Amino acid sequence: MAKYRVTLRVSRTETVEADNPYQAAVLSSARHDGNAEVVDVHRAAGRPATKKGAKKGAKKVAKKRRPLSPEARARLAQNLVKARAARAAKRKAVAKKAPAKKTVKKARKATKKAPAKKKTVKRG
Repeated sequence: MAKYRVTLRVSRTETVEADNPYQAAVLSSARHDGNAEVVDVHRAAGRPATKKGAKKGAKKVAKKRRPLSPEARARLAQNLVKARAARAAKRKAVAKKAPAKKTVKKARKATKKAPAKKKTVKRG
């Protein structure tokens, strides 16, 4: 039979043996007279998860950003539209400026090579 770790809303985690996670949730909830709310059910393998903040090197929570006002959101949207238009115009200008490359082969002059002269060796 598999073991399941069930997290209840009674600030307690229990490990129970059951055939499937649903039975594990029912068993652990029944131990608390059915008043406990089942939050999570995991397979009981490895070490149990620790509470948040218990670790020394806990991750820092990112600071929440202040919501933008509708006016600021509209200004940013307008700026984005202008930037996109400028980029498109730039691309169009570059495409217009540089004509398509044509491959031109230069004709080589046909020169006839003179036949190599034979050297005569004088014999004495």
